[in-house]
Amino acid sequence: MKGVFLDLNTVDRDDLDLEPLRATLPHWTFLAQTRPEAIAEQIRDVEVVVTNKVVLDRKVLAQAPKLRLICAAATGTNNIDVAAAAEWNISVCNARDYATDSVVQHLFAFLLTLVTRMDAYRTDVRAGRWSASEQFCLLDHPIRTLAGMHLGLIGHGVLGQATAAMARNFGMRVTFAASQRPDAAATADRPALDALLPELDALSLHCPLTAHTRHLLDARRLALLPAGSLVINTARGALVDPTALADSLRRGHLGGAGIDVLEPEPPPAEHPLLAPDIPNLLLTPHTAWAARSARQQVLDEIRANIEAFQAGTPRHQVQP
Repeated sequence: MKGVFLDLNTVDRDDLDLEPLRATLPHWTFLAQTRPEAIAEQIRDVEVVVTNKVVLDRKVLAQAPKLRLICAAATGTNNIDVAAAAEWNISVCNARDYATDSVVQHLFAFLLTLVTRMDAYRTDVRAGRWSASEQFCLLDHPIRTLAGMHLGLIGHGVLGQATAAMARNFGMRVTFAASQRPDAAATADRPALDALLPELDALSLHCPLTAHTRHLLDARRLALLPAGSLVINTARGALVDPTALADSLRRGHLGGAGIDVLEPEPPPAEHPLLAPDIPNLLLTPHTAWAARSARQQVLDEIRANIEAFQAGTPRHQVQP
């Protein structure tokens, strides 16, 4: 069997152990990146394809008669035409639960930076304001504590649960919003999102991007959050309306936001959240997941998916 990894550079920067993955197949091709016009040629004669962000649509899959397994080097599979793959008996398997510690760590780095006003104070120190101060400390930016804050979570999966556990360790009160599935109902423990938002000090998103969750946080819902509240998004960029978020921060309604994901990625220079005048915005380039241990775990997940497929017991299969 032959395999090809179409965009290894999105996972490995020569700091990971590839040998366990190499051992799964007799023949591997590891490509740093694959341009769209080269995809069909690269997958034409292989049985196994690994992709992180390279798009495998119906047209491309039709040109891969030997293909039997697609491994996503991620949890999301929106770049793979899963329905077309199923028609041609191609299994699609994803990687799961590989970056929990990394994402939760990043999320709380956002929260802690925002409530301690760390960026503002670091800017003051570099500008010489501490040296020029008449007293021993600066108190120009009000500091809050996470303890006692009410954190709302959208998404009740592994990441949501891990975030809740960490939040409680900081003394935060945690409430999960009701599922955003159209058929889901609110309960006493999981209220409807619109009812929950006015009660929160901070909100963190952990739900998938679907037709029902695109721009889930729009101008109307951002306005439901209390003045000074915080928004964290380490899930999918399109969950939040970027123009509405930028406007809310500029007006001073939101107290701050930590955003690790945008749509599209990489973002164009004119993206609304790349404007230099947005206050209290922490923006990172989709790195919440990217701890070395998490990236190694992605490769281990791919290896396990290939081995399970070879044994006739596929794992983490994605259905159309």
